[in-house]
Amino acid sequence: MAKLVSKTYGDALFEVAQEGAGLDAYLEEVKAVQAALNENPEIFKLMNHPKIVKEDKIKVIEDIFTGKVSKELVGLLRMLVDKEHFEETGAVLDYFIGRVKDSKNIGTAYVTTAMELSNAQKEAVLKRLLETTKYVEFEMHYAVDSALIGGMVIRIGDHVVDGSVRTKLYGLTRELSKIQLKAGECAS
Repeated sequence: MAKLVSKTYGDALFEVAQEGAGLDAYLEEVKAVQAALNENPEIFKLMNHPKIVKEDKIKVIEDIFTGKVSKELVGLLRMLVDKEHFEETGAVLDYFIGRVKDSKNIGTAYVTTAMELSNAQKEAVLKRLLETTKYVEFEMHYAVDSALIGGMVIRIGDHVVDGSVRTKLYGLTRELSKIQLKAGECAS
């Protein structure tokens, strides 16, 4: 259900953005709303409080965001409150940002390595990703996981390239187990 809500409202906002002020303007507004909501988690508590009537919740949204973001974005937030989907606001905004990035061929890559990469290594990874994907730009996120032993794991959307030593060792172990099982069967 949550995925359907984020897609429905995110797609609607995307369509409005394409027709109106433009994707870039809406993207900046959406990021500002996201930041405001993340910095003020009490807004979600207020919006989910069962004893506060819907009209008061909508008034709060209007008071906070009117004049700071487009009337269309305020309208979306009002609608999320009205339809009792405000808890999905983060997912809706994330979905919209993803649609904008997709339309501009901007990828998001999560690179995990066993050790911290130097700036030159990060540049090399970025260059290789730009050469081998459809994307013209990337938002890069780096993490370190010593359990990988060596190599790296790159995730872009649903695609994962796992070149870690840990995974290679796991694969070798499985292959050796199969060989041992077959050898044991032949001896019987």
